[in-house]
Order: sequence, then structure tokens, then C-alpha cells
Amino acid sequence: MLPYQDPALGIEERLDDLMGRMTLREKIGQLDLKFGNEYCTKIDPHHRLSVHPDSEYDYEKLAADFGESGLGCIHDNYSVPAVMNRIQRFFVEQTRLGIPVIFTGEALHGICGTRGTILPNPTAWAATFDPALGAKAGRVIASEARALGIHEILAPNLDVARDPRWGRTEETFGEDTYLSSRFAAAVIAAEQNGDIARDDAVIAEPKHYVVHGIPEGGVNCAPARAGIREIESCYLPVFEAGIKEGGAYDAMVSYNSIDGDVVITSEHYLKTVLKERFGLRGICRSDWSGVERVKTTHHLTEDDRETIYLTKKNGLDCLGGCECSHAFWVDTLCALVAEGRIDEENINDSCRRILRLKYLLGLFEHPYTDETKWERVVHSPAHRATALELAEKSVTLLKNDGVLPLKPERLRRIALIGPSGAKQQIGNYSSLPVYVEIPSVLDELQTALPGVEIAQADGCGFGEEKEITGIAADQPHLRQEKQRQIEDALDAAVALAQDADLILFVGGDNELTSGECHDRSELTLPGRQRELILRLAQTGVPVVLVLENGRPMDLSEESDACAAIIETWFGGECGAAAIVGALTGRINPAGRLPYSLPRSSGMIPCYYSMHSGKSNSYAEGEGSALYPFGFGLSYTTFAYSDLVLTRAGETDVDVRVTVENTGSFAGEEVVQIYVEDCESTVVTPPLLLKAFRRVALAPGEKQTLSFRLDRSAFRLMNARYEWVVEPGKFRICAAASSRDIRLEACIAL
Repeated sequence: MLPYQDPALGIEERLDDLMGRMTLREKIGQLDLKFGNEYCTKIDPHHRLSVHPDSEYDYEKLAADFGESGLGCIHDNYSVPAVMNRIQRFFVEQTRLGIPVIFTGEALHGICGTRGTILPNPTAWAATFDPALGAKAGRVIASEARALGIHEILAPNLDVARDPRWGRTEETFGEDTYLSSRFAAAVIAAEQNGDIARDDAVIAEPKHYVVHGIPEGGVNCAPARAGIREIESCYLPVFEAGIKEGGAYDAMVSYNSIDGDVVITSEHYLKTVLKERFGLRGICRSDWSGVERVKTTHHLTEDDRETIYLTKKNGLDCLGGCECSHAFWVDTLCALVAEGRIDEENINDSCRRILRLKYLLGLFEHPYTDETKWERVVHSPAHRATALELAEKSVTLLKNDGVLPLKPERLRRIALIGPSGAKQQIGNYSSLPVYVEIPSVLDELQTALPGVEIAQADGCGFGEEKEITGIAADQPHLRQEKQRQIEDALDAAVALAQDADLILFVGGDNELTSGECHDRSELTLPGRQRELILRLAQTGVPVVLVLENGRPMDLSEESDACAAIIETWFGGECGAAAIVGALTGRINPAGRLPYSLPRSSGMIPCYYSMHSGKSNSYAEGEGSALYPFGFGLSYTTFAYSDLVLTRAGETDVDVRVTVENTGSFAGEEVVQIYVEDCESTVVTPPLLLKAFRRVALAPGEKQTLSFRLDRSAFRLMNARYEWVVEPGKFRICAAASSRDIRLEACIAL
């Protein structure tokens, strides 16, 4: 046994020995990622990025491409562990040093492929305002991914999304820095589970570092225009929480430029901030074709060789997409080292980073995955229960004129209208529902209300299908399942609803109106949904609107027309059960909006924490959000009392507030603590969320909650770009939303 293979030695000692045995080509080979489905003999017919369980691999092609250099990671190889082991065996047994590969996969709300539990999308997690629930989701993802042979996931998405036109809004934790950072730390810590050598833990690779959620025009990968203070205050803290608190090993670099600085070539963002200040322990990797865009989009270089030089020199560790062949990558970097343009220590540092991950994962001792355990882990009853809990606790009640919860004894007939009533929408970047049936709202209603007639009609679709265009048009990791065509039949739907006691409209988005490369210029409901809702309201029958969507919507006309509105985002495989549970009163909605909902598509941006100075009026009328950040109703009511502030140090404050359930339903309240710096030397937002807690209360029950606000709750970046807590007065608010301040008090620091 050679020293690098000896588990009795320390990792660094083993690394030293292995690095000393490697050629330059072998070191560079570790800095690439390739796609397993390009080498298999049989693609899974259900999912083009998955490998059939009976597949073998083209070992001659593998030997030709990687026999001399080895390889770092393999993506797009979703399958059962027996298949993963077949290709892993090649690298362990047929390459000179036997270095195993890391299997990498997409897993934003469930491991991709065809087998994983489909959780609600991350926006729904944020709507729970309960990071512990986000951690439970992370545990489901990690345990299922590792059981299927995946060691590393390209998740979570830590972009702070402040332009709702952006299609990838659905992948994020919302518009607020603090809320996003709490979920970032909780989810990543749960996914990595303290020790990535465990058979239920994975490496987390958060994305897209770092200011990707405010693309110009809302168009994916477009430049971001942000100043230093905004970047440091609003966007970097989420990644800092994910890396420093959550412990994320890796980071995926965004495609875009920030104020002209292309992130993937930025020594400041990749070296100074990510590796030195945040202490990233693993690798930073390019996003799909991100390196190529340095030449084709940003025009910093004129050829691929110079592009590789510029990115690698300034801090990028590994490729993350098929910008070039493996041979070109290795040959180019070898030549650049020989010419003295790239220091070999640059290569050594990146190689050590990825090899260290392989040691930490335990791959040198255990390169193969148990081939039967996944059948007990993946889509287990416990994981499905977590999917249901997340869906239920994310349901957000936006409006209720007393029609909810439903009273079955008063209902003879419900008209279920809308393109999502008979098919549950699940969003992008999750498993395909191949081996599991996903109930629809129609299915769940029929079970929950057996004595009520449910008359169903789609009524309209989501608009005409369009092919994906733009940066991701040729990205096969995007799931592009063909949606069923829905013909518009508004007249028939209205006729069906005329004789109903209640109209339930279920609509919003599908995979062609939301998600990566599905950016929109309008925020109204796609297709003819608004037209149909308004016509249904004219019947005089109460209309309850249920939304399954990926981004904030303009609901200005729907809000006037409907008796009740429920927001559910994409609820995953148990989303319909959660919806019907909220409609019938089996659960009391307690979700809160992680995004502000604008009054019109032209009201962008409209996030709650914009700086003072923006007027809240337009020529057309009111300019504030229709439904503000943190908003959500309940079937009960809550009263706040006894707000007490206590100094706990020079810049620490303890906050206590009492909350009482004053209604007749058991329910949960999300208590939100906001801070205003009343005497700052630079402009600051009127309010910033700095603490929150979700609490369950029985009717008549009260509870006193305590919060500790530390220095980070009061600091700002001053005119010299220094982080300071300025002496002066701070307003501290206990609130039910960013616009519903229940109690407030001031304290001087």
C-alpha cells in the first residue's frame, strides 16, 4: 500500500504523497467535469440526463479521453448505484493512480433524475420562515443523493432575487438578505451533515456567486449594476453565511458581470473575497459554458486559450460545463505552465482542493456505493412526510373574505377551473415523476369532500409553447419535459361554473413560463388566465384563486375579483394535499411572502428594503407593493404586547415581545423583528429584517418570545466603506409583515 492510499495517515500527509506522484497532466485532469451520459451505452428513456440501469459504458472511449490524465468529476449520470459503480470502477482500477471521481448532480428541491422525492421549490421553503424546515429538506436531498451515488450537489441557490421577471427567481429564498442567509446556513449545514464521509451527506456547492439575482431587464445572465456598498450589504452576506456558518465546501461562479467586473475572471471576487475572506475550503467552479462566455459574451478575450488563461490565473479552480474538450483543457494549461504564464502552484492549489474533497468524502477507502440501500432511502415515507410538511407550512393566505375555510355542509357543487387543477406543477431542477403518481388538486378534493360534486375544466392554458432561447438553449441539464397542450375554452369553463356554489381556480405558472431561461417582461398570469378569472367573477359565484407559481405575480385585478387568494409556489409532490388541507381547514395557513408582490409589471423593483427617496406613487396610482414582504393571513388573529428592549452589550440588544392567539383557531404566527437606523451618515433602508420566529399557539394561548440582536443587526458600511455601528438612535419593530408594524420602540447605542 502506498502512503496516499493508507487510511492510517492524515489527509494532508496522504495528499503530499499523491501530489508528488502526479504528472502535470494528471493534476490538470482533476480540474475538469464531464458528463457520464456521453459515455454510457444506454440512456434512460424517461430522462435524457439519466443512464439506464442496464447500461454499460464505452470503456475504450473513457480510456482514450481520461486514461492518461484521470478526471475530477462526473455530472449527468443519474441512475442506480450499480451503474455509478461501473464507471467509477474504470477510474479506480484502470487509471495509473486509481483516483476516484466525484459524482455531481443537480438537487435544488430534490435530486434530479427519475427517483428522488420532489420537495416544494426553495421559494416555498423560505415562505415557511422556518430554517429548521429548510434543514429537514436538506437532509432529504443529501441522504437520497448519496444513496444514489451522488457525492456533490450544485445547490442551494443563494442569489438574492430582486427582479421578479427573472425566471430563476423560483430557485431562491427570496428578496431579503437576512432571510436568505438564515436558510443558506441551515440548509447547507444539513446537507453536509457535519462529516461528508457519511453515507447520508453530500458536498454543497451554492450558486451563483455572487450578484446574479438582479440581472438587467430580468434576463438570465445579464449584467448586474450594483455598487460596493450594495454588494457588501445585500448579496455577499448570504454566501458568507452559507460558507462560514453552513460550512459549504464549494461555490459555483455566476455567468455575469458586476459593474463591468466579470465574476469568473475577477481576482477580487474569487481570491480576495471567496477564498481569503470567506475561507472557502473546496473549489470554485464555473457554471455551464461560463468560461466560454468570457470570449463570446463579455469579449474580454479573442480565443479559447486566452480565456482559459484569464479565468485560471485569477482564481477559478474547475470547469463546470462542456466549454471545451478534456484534451484541449489539459493541453492548454500544460502549455501555459510551460510558458510561465500560469504558475504550477496555481494548478497545485486547485488540484489539492479537489483531492482533499475526495479524501474527506472517503472515496479512496469507499469509492463504491451500496447498491441496495437506495431502495430503502429514496422516496421513503419519512421523506414524503417532510415534503408534505414543507408544502403545508408554506401555504400563504393573501386574501379571505370569509369564504375559507370551506364549509362542506353548505357546498353542493364546486367548479374546479384552471390549467393546474388536474395536474400538480412541480417546477424545475427536481426529479421527474416517473415512478410516483403525483395527486392533483382534483384528486385531493374528491377524497376530502366525498359528498360534494367537483366539476372540472382547464378553461385555458399557459399560453403557446415556445422553444428555449438564449444562454441555456443548448443546456441539456435543463429539464424540458413537454407540457400537455391545453386548448383555450373559456366559454365552456364559465358555463360549467354558472351553477356552482364555489369556483376554485388553480393556475399560475408551468415549466415553460417560469424557470431558467423563462424570463418574462410581464408579471401577469400567463396565457388567458386573468381574462378567465375575471369572467368567472362576473358570474356572481365566489372565486377562490390558488396559485402554483415560481415568481411574484401582478394580482391587482385578481385581488379585486376574487373572494380569497392562496399562494403556494411550486408545492412538490404533496402540494395538492397541502392546498386542499388549507382550503378545508385541516391546516391553518401560516406561510409568509418571501417576495413583495407588485401592483403592476412596471413597478420593478418593489422589494421592501429599498432606500428612502423613492416615491410611492405613479401617474397611474399607488406605487407600493400590493402584498408586501412578510405578509400572510390566518384563520385566526394574533395580538402583540409588551415589547421590551434591553441593552446586552455595547452593540447587542435583547428584544422581548408577547404574542397571543386571540381567535378561535389554533394557528402559527411569524413574528418579525425589523430595525431602522434613524441617524445614519449614509442612506439606509427604512426597515431591515433582523430576526424572526414562527410560533404555534392554541386559541387564547400567549407566549413571550426573546430575540438577541447583535452587532450585525445595527452595522452599516460608512462613507469610507468600513463596517461600523454608528452611535445614535435605532427603531426596533415587532411586526406581522414589513408593512404591519404592531409594536415599536427606540434605543440608543
